[in-house]
Amino acid sequence: MFVYGTISIETYLLFMKDKVIVVTGASSGIGEATALLLAKHHVQLVLMARREDRLNFLAEKVRNLGAKAMVVAVDIADRAAVAKAFETVLNHFQRIDVLINNAGLMPISFLDKLKIDEWDRMIDVNLKGLLYCVAGVLPSMKEQQSGHIINVSSVAGRRVAPGFAVYNATKFAVTALSEAMRMELTPTSNIRVTVIEPGAVATELTLTITDVDILKAFSQPSGLKPIQPDAIARAIEYALLQPENVNISEVVVMPSSER
Repeated sequence: MFVYGTISIETYLLFMKDKVIVVTGASSGIGEATALLLAKHHVQLVLMARREDRLNFLAEKVRNLGAKAMVVAVDIADRAAVAKAFETVLNHFQRIDVLINNAGLMPISFLDKLKIDEWDRMIDVNLKGLLYCVAGVLPSMKEQQSGHIINVSSVAGRRVAPGFAVYNATKFAVTALSEAMRMELTPTSNIRVTVIEPGAVATELTLTITDVDILKAFSQPSGLKPIQPDAIARAIEYALLQPENVNISEVVVMPSSER
């Protein structure tokens, strides 16, 4: 039997049972992989994204794995819609134990292309949308004096690259925000905060890129082999399975081929 400290991992797994976990961006990629992995712990999952058909398909998979699933179709960039979505969740479950802020997009471009609409959308989703979701759970988590907020940032929140300027800006902000949240919320309200920073992952993120020069550069052989979303899901699971008095504040997960 694997033992973590003096308590078996089986005991820690029981801590997850029936927890109410909200996953944003759940319709594909890291969000979908995380939902499927956590479903094995028999949690209660709230699946949030814009594509309701994809969410319903995922919900059936989750239920087949032994978890409960609630589908909430919402664009997290819509402040009023997000507030209503979390009100619905809290009315149904009476609590939220975990928020996994995973929704994001990456229509990267060189600045001189002036793709201002894409800049706005990245800021609206990657930063403001994340904050709207935090606002949706924070009052109830403070009242219950427990909770865990996991923000999915990126290695782009640690280092910059040409073409990534606005995406870098949003992810640097998420990384800084996460540390500030931890300092404010963890010691006083027992709300743990973790930032996950993936490197290259095989997801739909690159499908939103419209800059032809960026697309051309991406088409060139680089030797970089993206990892699968389940690698990030396991990092999220690891952070969640820590004892109540342990906060995993930051996790960087990259392909071994990434510099």
